[in-house]
Amino acid sequence: MSEQSVVPIDQILPHKLPLVALMGRPIFPGIFTPIMIGNPMDVKVIDEAVARDGLIGLVMLASESESPTIMDLYKVGTVAKIVKKINLPDGGVNIFISTLKRFRIKKALNPANPIVGAVEYLDDEEDDTSEVKALTRALISEMKQISENNPLFSEEMRLNMINIDHPGKIADFIASILNIDKGEQQKILEVLNVRKRMEQVLVFIKKEQELLRIQKRIQKEINEKIEKSQRDYFLKEELKAIKTELGMTTDAKSSEYQRFKDKLDTFKFEGEIKEVVEQELEKFNLMDPNSGEFIITRNYLDTIANLPWNEPVPEPFDLTVARGILENDHYGLKDVKSRIVEYLAVRKLKRDSKGSIVCLVGPPGVGKTSVGKSVAHALGKEFFRFSVGGMRDEAEIKGHRRTYIGAMPGKILQGLKIVKTKDPVFMIDEIDKMGVSFQGDPASALLEVLDPEQNNSFRDHYLDLPFDISYIFFIVTANTLDTIPHPLLDRMEIIQLPGYIDTEKLEIAKRYLVPKSLTKNGLRKNQVKYTRESLLYIANGYAREAGVRNFEKNLDKIHRKLAKQLVETEEAAGKVHTHKQDKAGNISAEEKGIPENTQTISLAASEGAALEKRPEKNPAAENGMVEKFVIDKKLIEKYLGKPLFPEGEIKKADRPGMSMGLAWTSMGGDTLVIEATAVPGKEGLTLTGKMGDTMKESGAIAMTVARKLGIEQYGIDAAWFEKNHIHLHIPEGATPKDGPSAGITMATALLSMLRNKTITAKLVMTGELSLTGQVLPIGGLKEKTIAAQRNKARHIIIPKQNLRDLDDIPDIVKKGIEFHPVERFEDVLALALPD
Repeated sequence: MSEQSVVPIDQILPHKLPLVALMGRPIFPGIFTPIMIGNPMDVKVIDEAVARDGLIGLVMLASESESPTIMDLYKVGTVAKIVKKINLPDGGVNIFISTLKRFRIKKALNPANPIVGAVEYLDDEEDDTSEVKALTRALISEMKQISENNPLFSEEMRLNMINIDHPGKIADFIASILNIDKGEQQKILEVLNVRKRMEQVLVFIKKEQELLRIQKRIQKEINEKIEKSQRDYFLKEELKAIKTELGMTTDAKSSEYQRFKDKLDTFKFEGEIKEVVEQELEKFNLMDPNSGEFIITRNYLDTIANLPWNEPVPEPFDLTVARGILENDHYGLKDVKSRIVEYLAVRKLKRDSKGSIVCLVGPPGVGKTSVGKSVAHALGKEFFRFSVGGMRDEAEIKGHRRTYIGAMPGKILQGLKIVKTKDPVFMIDEIDKMGVSFQGDPASALLEVLDPEQNNSFRDHYLDLPFDISYIFFIVTANTLDTIPHPLLDRMEIIQLPGYIDTEKLEIAKRYLVPKSLTKNGLRKNQVKYTRESLLYIANGYAREAGVRNFEKNLDKIHRKLAKQLVETEEAAGKVHTHKQDKAGNISAEEKGIPENTQTISLAASEGAALEKRPEKNPAAENGMVEKFVIDKKLIEKYLGKPLFPEGEIKKADRPGMSMGLAWTSMGGDTLVIEATAVPGKEGLTLTGKMGDTMKESGAIAMTVARKLGIEQYGIDAAWFEKNHIHLHIPEGATPKDGPSAGITMATALLSMLRNKTITAKLVMTGELSLTGQVLPIGGLKEKTIAAQRNKARHIIIPKQNLRDLDDIPDIVKKGIEFHPVERFEDVLALALPD
């Protein structure tokens, strides 16, 4: 590009101009440059302009469009004179233009195809002061520095810049050649005041200089790295030559061999292990580093060298301290804590480090996995956890054979390599969810791992050497025992975690869940206040399952909404505070930036409820800062919605043909209404309510027992059964139900229907029914009792063999309930349907 000569005075510019939309950057006045035109409509405009006076208006598009109109253009552009036109083979044209002057579009004469506008021409607002002269010199000086360091600036550009005598044109010329965003260039084009224009251009020059400095620094660093690598290469070659002269080892293989030998010698192997290790070391020493087996042997030796072969030393520990750690980390779980303390006591008496195998069984969210970390902490041992849920390949447990490409040891040895000790705590999660495939059965592979009589010489397929894993304390977790193979189950000590009652959930929330959730969501420990009633409301209304996982999710949901409201309130006051919390979630007054006597506002205050205040007044609180949230039932329902389990929802068996049973679910215990009715028709029994196979069999047994008793004891005509069809239903038909414990409940509902008599009020029952009328034991009595308590029941019929389970139920759960142990179904009828 070069500077165009001054427009002759006698040249008159028209006030009606055809406009060409520019897709790229704006073009400044005083520039001579080529432009490629491809749009057929724009080509037509060019042809007409050449035939007329050669003048066109160039305006940049404000918003890209395939068919631009005058509304898509910026208001300020440049008028240009077409000096030369060259037709291109594709129908486009290449024109050389000389730009003359700025103009502003005043009116659209033709908005599109072609775009024609009425324009007014804009003159520079000149300010002939010493400041403008200084800016001119600064622009030329700074651009000279850039042009000297940038090969893209030609010598012609440098000469043109020096020869331009008008300050405004200098600014235009520099703005056109700098690498500036097109939007910024358009802003410069629209500036008429010469001094302001020069100041803006000077800012962009400084930015360009900074980019050049960064570019130089990066280039220098790259060159230094290249020079260093070349220097290191030559020094290494010299060092290799010196070592060769001195007879020292020079290759990596020799140093690796020496490293492996020194490490393996410290283990003092004997017998088979010593023989195999020596053979592998010798083979490694004779092997060519380029052979395919070299890496396999190297990895094998590396695995052996990194396993903890030495016997662990029994470490001293305090039983009281260990018990205190378990109590601090978890609330409840007495059986687990007692078992760990017993294990520690035995270890202290025997003075050995042998491990143990414990299986924790319970519903999701009761703390099985977190117990493992707590046990490791109490024992002062390393902790390693892996899950076998969905695992289908036995090689995950026992490793791959070394003949396979990419072979590696199993999870047991991998874990030992990581913890680097022979007596860690290993947690194997979800053992009840393993699968079986053509690749083997992982459950069968675990038989050797979890057998105390075999795991002192465990053989991993990859290692293929006996390794003693009997020092590991294995903790296995499962949700149910039904899917665990019996031989595997036989090798473990089972500890049941039945779940938490609402009072236990309350304590867990106060001690662990609320502080953890507050810290997780950026709130301070003393910033949110829960009452006992509000926590119980969440436990009973939103998180009634056996565990506390949903309880924690609901707390997180509340705290996220509180955090959102707090930030919005502070932003509205013009203040957003980021706090650094300690481990307890507290923050100092200095970090708060507010005095300790800050006014506190409950969240309920924003909803029109009561306002909590401390005596002194504080401007920070008046500016909108919310310091304390008081959570009540109203706010819980606002943030969590209506309760999933509404208060006061009591199920009743208040008419003939209905009975109340108890069931165990993954959500804990629940009450079960069973309905029976008869309609004239073909003899038979229909069972509905999405019952499983076991429950359907219980229904058939209940029907047989009820029919027998009805005919023999209550004088019901046998012909009645032949003329009536009986229907037994369990409401909530979309929920799958299974298990034998509803046997006596079904039979009671049938006899209530046959005798047209309502069962005793506030009575619930659970028990399996045999064909001879015996009441057999059931499981989950604690959860079922909690469900009965929640349903305001006052009498529970249980199998007599379950009397031993009453000792495991807290007194607070049994309060107000009378238990009736029974052996025969006749005893059930005497309580439920007395004569």
